[in-house]
Formats: sequence, structure tokens, C-alpha cells
Amino acid sequence: MNVPTIDIYTKFTCPFCVRAKRLLSEKGAEYNEHDITMGGPKRDEMLARAPQARTVPQIFIGDVHIGGSDDLAALAASGELDTLLAG
Repeated sequence: MNVPTIDIYTKFTCPFCVRAKRLLSEKGAEYNEHDITMGGPKRDEMLARAPQARTVPQIFIGDVHIGGSDDLAALAASGELDTLLAG
């Protein structure tokens, strides 16, 4: 099984970021968190991956741009998140 890499771009004190991380943790998924509170190269990386992104969190599973916390929750509710996490 080839588990995809999960990247989540967050900011300090973001409640939506906390909710998304909690959901991923509940699924047993390991993720790489990139704090872009102060901008910097990881913010530039996020914008290169999702040019339209202006809010956090921005979540990527493998090369798939999931979007934000609500998008992740919708995938979980539909069962599609489990499929993505399984690779």
C-alpha cells in the first residue's frame, strides 16, 4: 500500500486548521504541517500549488488539492476521504 503524503498549510490560532488536523488525526493519517503565519517560502509554495488559495488551511493529499476544512469534512462525510488516504 502506497500511502500518499499529506501536506496542510496552517496559521497560528486558526480554528479551521485545528478542525482539519483533528479530522486527519482521527482517521489515523500522518501529515506534514506547514505554518505560514509569517509568510515565507512555505506560503509561496502553497500559492504555487494552489494559486487561487487565500485562506487556510489548504490541504493536499498526494498531488490532489483538497481545499480547506469544509472540503475535507465533505470528503469524509461522503467516504471519499478514506479512499484518498488509502492511496
